[in-house]
Amino acid sequence: MMNVRANIMGLRLEAALPCFASVEALIEALRPVAPVYALFPEKFRAARRRFGGFPGDALYAVKANPAATVLDLVYAAGTRHFDTASLPEIELVRGRYADAICHFMAPVRWPGAAQSAFEEHGVRDFVVDCDFELDKLLAETNGGKGCRIFVRLATRPGGAAFDLSGKFGTTPRDASELLRRIDRAGAAPALTFHVGSQCLDPLSWVRAIELAGRTAVLSGVEIAALDLGGGFPANYPGQDLPPFPDYFTAIGEAVTKFPNAAALSFLCEPGRALCAEGVSLVTRVMLRKGDRLYINDGVYGSFDELTLPGSTTDYPVSVFSLDPDGRAVGKCAANFAFRIFGPTCDTIDVLPRPFALPHTIAAGDYIVFDSIGAYSCAVRTNFNGFHPDRFAIVGD
Repeated sequence: MMNVRANIMGLRLEAALPCFASVEALIEALRPVAPVYALFPEKFRAARRRFGGFPGDALYAVKANPAATVLDLVYAAGTRHFDTASLPEIELVRGRYADAICHFMAPVRWPGAAQSAFEEHGVRDFVVDCDFELDKLLAETNGGKGCRIFVRLATRPGGAAFDLSGKFGTTPRDASELLRRIDRAGAAPALTFHVGSQCLDPLSWVRAIELAGRTAVLSGVEIAALDLGGGFPANYPGQDLPPFPDYFTAIGEAVTKFPNAAALSFLCEPGRALCAEGVSLVTRVMLRKGDRLYINDGVYGSFDELTLPGSTTDYPVSVFSLDPDGRAVGKCAANFAFRIFGPTCDTIDVLPRPFALPHTIAAGDYIVFDSIGAYSCAVRTNFNGFHPDRFAIVGD
C-alpha cells in the first residue's frame, strides 16, 4: 500500500486516499470492518473512451454518483460537461473544476435557482416542459438572452429497466408552442428527451429522435440543439447488453435525418455508463445463520437501487478469506443461495434477491460487489449511524 495523496492524470484528489495494486491487496492491508469503495481509474477512463463515438458533448449526470472522489475520476478521464439537476450540484461541480461547464437539465427548479445558476455560475442551458416553468425561467435569466432552452418531450416507455417518462415531458403539440415562445423571447430553442435508465435497446433513441424531428417541423422554428438524455447502460450480469458502437451507429444515422442536422449541437447525459463499472464495494460478513448472511452494508446504504420497482440489476460478486498468513484468498464455486441482510436494526434491510455465493462463506470473509458505482453513493443514508464513506484507489 502507498498512503499517498493520489494524483490521477494530473488531478490531485481532495482526500489522501490509500492506493493498492489489487482488491486483494486492499483487503490484506486494511482488513476493513466498515465498507470500502474501491475506485478503478482505468475503468473510468475506459468508460469515457466509449463516448468518443458520440457525435457531440457527453455530459456526466452528477445525480448518478456525486461523491467528490468519483467526480474527480470522471473529470480526470476527460469529462468537462456536467448534467446538473440542482443548484447544489452546480455549486459542487463549479467549486471543484474551474473549467467545468454545467447544464441545468431539470425541468422543475426551486424559485431563484435558475437566476443563481445564470448569474453566479454562467449556466446557459436550461430545460422546461410547461409554460409555468418557462415564464419563471425567462424572468430569472434576463428574458433568456444568451440561453439555450430545451423543451423536454415525453417518450413512450420500452427498452429500459426504469421508465422515466411519467414525471417529466410534454407532447409534440405543446412542445412546439413552447419552442415558438422561446424563439420569440430571443433564446435558442432546443429539444431533449430521456428514454429511461439502463436502456438495452438502441432503437429507443432512434424512435425518440424521430419524435423530436416531427416536433421541430411542427414548431416551425430552427432548433439549436438536441439533447439525447441519458439511459446508456452499464454491463451487469444476466443482461443482454448490445455493444456500445451499436448505440452510436443507430444514433448517428437517426440524427442525420433531423431537420437542419448539420447546424445542430448534440448532447447526451450518461451517468450510470460513466461511473458504474469504475467502483467496487468491499463488504465484510459479520454473521452467518444458515443461508442468511449479515454484512456491513445494506439497502439503507449502497444497495438502495436494487429495491426499486422493475430493478433487475445484480452485481458481479467475489468472495475472499484471509488465510493464516494474512493473504486474501478467493473462494470459488458460488453454488449456494444466500439472503443478505444489512447492518441496521430494520427488518426490511435485506437485499431483495438472493446471491449465489460459496457454501463455505463465514463471518470475517469479504464479499466484493463490482460495478456498483451508479446510485450507490448517491442514495446512501446514515440510518442507524451507518454511512459508507471510505474510499481507496485500486490499480493505478
